[in-house]
Amino acid sequence: MTTTPPEPPSPIRVVFALLEDSLALDWAGPAEALRIANQLLVARGQAPRFQLEFAAGRPALRSSVGVTLARLSPLPTAWDERPAWIVLVGQPGNRIDVSTEGARELLHWLRGQRLAPGRLELLAVCAGSVLAAHAGLLAGRHATTHHQHLEELAATEPACDVVANRVFVLDPPVYSSAGVTTGIDLVLHRVAALCGEALAAQVAQTMVMPLRRGPRDAELSPFLLHRDHLHPAVHRVQDALSQAPRQPWPLAAMADVAHTSPRHLARLFAEHAGISPKAYLQSIRLGIAQTALQAGHSVTQTAELAGFASDTQLRRAWRAGGLAGRPSDQATPLSR
Repeated sequence: MTTTPPEPPSPIRVVFALLEDSLALDWAGPAEALRIANQLLVARGQAPRFQLEFAAGRPALRSSVGVTLARLSPLPTAWDERPAWIVLVGQPGNRIDVSTEGARELLHWLRGQRLAPGRLELLAVCAGSVLAAHAGLLAGRHATTHHQHLEELAATEPACDVVANRVFVLDPPVYSSAGVTTGIDLVLHRVAALCGEALAAQVAQTMVMPLRRGPRDAELSPFLLHRDHLHPAVHRVQDALSQAPRQPWPLAAMADVAHTSPRHLARLFAEHAGISPKAYLQSIRLGIAQTALQAGHSVTQTAELAGFASDTQLRRAWRAGGLAGRPSDQATPLSR
């Protein structure tokens, strides 16, 4: 009996709501990250997940670097059933001028939006958080912004818990970042949540970002460790291992991906990644195991999900990797 393949998820409508002099990198960096994510998904034979749209109160605006942006869409008057993001960005200067006609029109539009997790979400980059505060979207929420605008944000919305010295802050359906390049970090975090850490890591490497930062700038995930290099063959192998960690992956199979000999691949990994191919695969599998255990899977289920041949092999790898305790210590009581 044949089974019908599941429907691909609906693409997310991503609307960059722009003003005159919107900071170019605030919107261009995140937009490029989403474009590359779509490109990589298509290369895998999957449908794109992000539909980009640039909207404003006028069809043409000057950007912060003087380039005119033309053929902009009107600000949406309605949303269909697809999930959507509104992306707000900053402008040059130490304060945001909301007295202009364009700003008043944007704020009026924002006040009519009903944010909801997974349905209509807000991504505020840099001083975009200040615009969101003026629109009343940050009351009772945690948010951050560029350090030059922290006091302005707190004064604009006293009911907002303004978080300083943070790359980005997650308070669904509101996501805010400190500014400029951190907008890329925020979007990569959202890509990872929707499409997987492996894809987000691949996007970061395509953009030549040696380090991805998190909401607490926490320890890097195993998908990101040992990837602060520029060697394409090593990256190809790391991408393949991250995307299919349950495969057996003898060294010869890894070498086929790199188009080199097994011995030369081992030398390349040691030189550029600072780790052996086998140890890198083990770190990926252990990272998956930790996530699976925290999600409530049993040790047996976790071993299978992470690509270990048995519970015993998982436990041995756990000890060899220097992880604290035992896998069963990480599992929830119901999953043990």
